[in-house]
Amino acid sequence: MTVKLDFEECLKDSPRFRAEIEVVQTDVSELETRLDKLVKQCQAMLEAGRAYCQTSKSFINGLRELGHNCSGDNMMEECLEKFSKKLSIILDAQGEVIETTQKSVKTKLQNFVKEDVRRFKEVRKEFERGSECLEGALAKNAQAPRGKQHEVEEASNALLNARRTFRSEALDYVLEINVIEAKKKTDIVMAVLSLMEAQAQFFQHGHQSLSELDEYRRKLNEEHTQFVLNSAREKRDMEQRHAAIKKKDVSYDDSIMDFNADAANGIAMEGYLYKRASNAFKTWSRRWFSIQKNQLVYQKKFKDQPTVVVEDLRLCTVKPSYENERRFCFEVVSPSKCCLLQADSERQQQAWISAVQNSIASAFQEHREDPHSPRQRCSSMSASMMVGGGGGGGGGGDQENTGCKALEEVQAIPGNRQCCDCGEPGPDWASINLGITLCITCSGIHRSLGVHFSKVRSLTLDSWEPELIKLMCELGNTVINRIYEARIDEITIKKPHPSSPRGDKESWIRSKYVEKKFIQKLPETGRNPPLRRSSARRNRATTQERTVQRPPLKPKPNRATLPRVTGLTPSDIQKNNTSSHNALDEEEEDLSGLHPGALLYRSAALQNFPVMADALAHGADVNWVNVAEESSTPLIQAVSANALAACEFLLQNGANVNQADSNGRGPLHHATILGHTGLVCLFLKRGADYNAKDKNQKDPITISVDNANADIVTLLRIAKMNKEMREMDAFGPSGDETYHDIFRDFSHMASNNPEKLKRRSADPKT
Repeated sequence: MTVKLDFEECLKDSPRFRAEIEVVQTDVSELETRLDKLVKQCQAMLEAGRAYCQTSKSFINGLRELGHNCSGDNMMEECLEKFSKKLSIILDAQGEVIETTQKSVKTKLQNFVKEDVRRFKEVRKEFERGSECLEGALAKNAQAPRGKQHEVEEASNALLNARRTFRSEALDYVLEINVIEAKKKTDIVMAVLSLMEAQAQFFQHGHQSLSELDEYRRKLNEEHTQFVLNSAREKRDMEQRHAAIKKKDVSYDDSIMDFNADAANGIAMEGYLYKRASNAFKTWSRRWFSIQKNQLVYQKKFKDQPTVVVEDLRLCTVKPSYENERRFCFEVVSPSKCCLLQADSERQQQAWISAVQNSIASAFQEHREDPHSPRQRCSSMSASMMVGGGGGGGGGGDQENTGCKALEEVQAIPGNRQCCDCGEPGPDWASINLGITLCITCSGIHRSLGVHFSKVRSLTLDSWEPELIKLMCELGNTVINRIYEARIDEITIKKPHPSSPRGDKESWIRSKYVEKKFIQKLPETGRNPPLRRSSARRNRATTQERTVQRPPLKPKPNRATLPRVTGLTPSDIQKNNTSSHNALDEEEEDLSGLHPGALLYRSAALQNFPVMADALAHGADVNWVNVAEESSTPLIQAVSANALAACEFLLQNGANVNQADSNGRGPLHHATILGHTGLVCLFLKRGADYNAKDKNQKDPITISVDNANADIVTLLRIAKMNKEMREMDAFGPSGDETYHDIFRDFSHMASNNPEKLKRRSADPKT
């Protein structure tokens, strides 16, 4: 039996499913009309047949009477007697045909229309009612304001119930469709077969027209018998499958969606999204979006011609949008326009962002040999577009070659000219929170891990801020592999090579970064929380025998004495610390037994990136709080050392830019007090709250004014003004272009010429 509609397809509730539903509904409606007409025609035929039989009986009686009158002619009398008898037998057989037709054709088809089609219509009404309720619940859930939690919860609960009801009724509807499709065949075929059997018996073997159908009738009869058996078996299996699926939880929050770049139909990803119109009303409409043929398109109905949002995915980027009142929003930015979209949940939002990023990577990979590709030319269009639609004024020339600059500087780091995980030469992708370079295959696998494990960015397609380039140059493949592959010689798993299957690479990457099978295990002393001690009263830790020791690090050495790329073996770190010996005779502190969170805290102040990465690999909480030092965090420690790259490293690994110490001061407060203009610029770009007040009821703007730091005052006030303009929609979701120009200039200065900011900040007259 052919399955008309699949149960999994109905759970998507896609336009394709809706189109198929409409086709089925049209077919059933047309079938009902034709069956009604056929039943009426059958009734007319039966009435005419009964009238014919009654008239025929009179005729046969007339023949018989005529034969009696011809008693003198033996041949005539015998002929008429035989003819009348044969005709009487035929007429009796025809009466049986009429009764068989009444039972097998009219009654069965009439019952099919009155019972099966009526039940189909009832289930259809329940489905349509559930569909309308779901549409209303989706709209209410999408309109729930972010700030009103009770409305969000109410809308989410209503959506949960509506989706559960709809999917249950959709499953019932699909089952009814498949059942009526099967029963339509069995009932009609059986009715026709019964009629033909009666006709065959009526005409017997002497009727040439029916004799020609004998072989066909026998064949059809055999096929029908097997069909009935198969239909009964498949119906039973379908009902069991329907019951098993119905037992599952169909009230889950997200639609069924998976990214498949090699899909047979060419659709790599599809699903519903809300799209904000570009008109003055900013209306939101729910549309069916799909990624196909390196394009992002949408349509309202399945038969509609898809509307192209992005002509070429190689010339766009995607990023989350937190500026809008609605939740789960993200932007797809192309050279010509910016499209704001909204998913139904955070999981769907991340899935779509990842899908667009993977599609961009795939599209670029397909055209990487093209001499006009972005990798070959590093054009200004690609660079300016990746920033989010362009920026004005000064800095535009610097942006034109940002991809080329990032590729050159990052690949210049030792070990970075081969993929960190498989060794493929010339990697042009990077994980910015790990500080490594990747080939396109491994970058796709890293994306699938989630941003909490790896944040992937293109070295040629994406725009690179100077602090990110500075961060990437502090780490590199050699340093990270010394951490995450420290025990590789003890493990039987072989590291993949460039030609290894994707499955082997994915297994290796998950074992390396998610399960962390190859990192050096901590000694028991490193697993326990450390004692809270003031940095001014630290005592040298007692010497103990440990399987793995971290060497003593001096507190807050001069940044110039710290090596940029180091190993993580005890001898390597000891060598680095020996080379970073300060002229001041400071007391050394043994960090070998510290808890990973405390180790991250100390190494952040020392700006020792390999040790910071080592601490994070061993599970350090990036927002670890040192109660003994005014609840300071690793990010605040990096601020105290004016470590721009260290702050960026912590932020990329999930540090809370607004986490305050016991005095109510967050990283932005400390950067403002210390006059670190570059860090103020960084924190504002990362969403720091410039209105937060410390225990003295002072916000960063007040502190900067008190300190007479004109640069920081300017940055804080411009950030505040830009947010106000965005809220008024005066400059769109991204804000004023001048804002981006100013912050870009300060970022370049902080990363490349920090002495300029120091001189200006030290001048109280500025």
